[in-house]
Amino acid sequence: MPETDLALLEETAREAGEIARSFWREDPQVWDKGGDDPVTEADFAVDTHLKTRLLAARPDYGWVSEETADDMARLDRERVFIVDPIDGTRAFVAGEPTWAHSLAIAENGRIIAACVYLPVHDKLYTARLGNGATLNGATLMATTTEALDGASVLSPKVSFRPEFWTDGPPPVKRHFRPSLAYRMSLVAEGRFDAMITLRPAWEWDIAAGALLATEAGATVTDRAGKPLTFNSPARQTAGVIAAGQAVHGGLLSALAPA
Repeated sequence: MPETDLALLEETAREAGEIARSFWREDPQVWDKGGDDPVTEADFAVDTHLKTRLLAARPDYGWVSEETADDMARLDRERVFIVDPIDGTRAFVAGEPTWAHSLAIAENGRIIAACVYLPVHDKLYTARLGNGATLNGATLMATTTEALDGASVLSPKVSFRPEFWTDGPPPVKRHFRPSLAYRMSLVAEGRFDAMITLRPAWEWDIAAGALLATEAGATVTDRAGKPLTFNSPARQTAGVIAAGQAVHGGLLSALAPA
């Protein structure tokens, strides 16, 4: 058994990558969960492996996953796995390479270990609370950009609709990646200044990325500037903003009240 929770997440994420890649670009069966939200047989296969492997190693932990029916008994557990078997399923279905496995552990509502793995790119992001964040072993550091104007921001187009901003969208450079976990990892890596999503965010999409970005020096909150907490009854947060301190403050100031 791995000595640490983080080692367990790393090993299991790589195993998940092998499973998912056996389906990728092999015409996997796809279902629509509604609202243009696809799920594939690969999602279910990975979810089954993650749940079996992780809970066998830590049987006293609770479980939260996009592809597993919710069990409210998790609310009574001190530690809980929060996973997204495949984050970026639309990209996976399209045969694109930018999808990820997102694995995290929450302790009393706070993420303490996290792993985001992109199998096609062999990029393994990891973090442990109080011990920094890494990409394939190299230390990560978020940007320290001072001005919001011209900052590079990862976000879907909908977040820049005028009604979300007090004086209209700020003059930033908008970019996009299919996986929300990967967007947060890229902020941790310092490749982009910020990421925002203003719609309610599922915990499995953001749990791992939140710790990665925080441990790399970014500020991570909901859209109102409140700290994120996990293993909540609803399993959602009120949006997410992850950025260096100055850009984060600029985004909060520019946003209209929710």
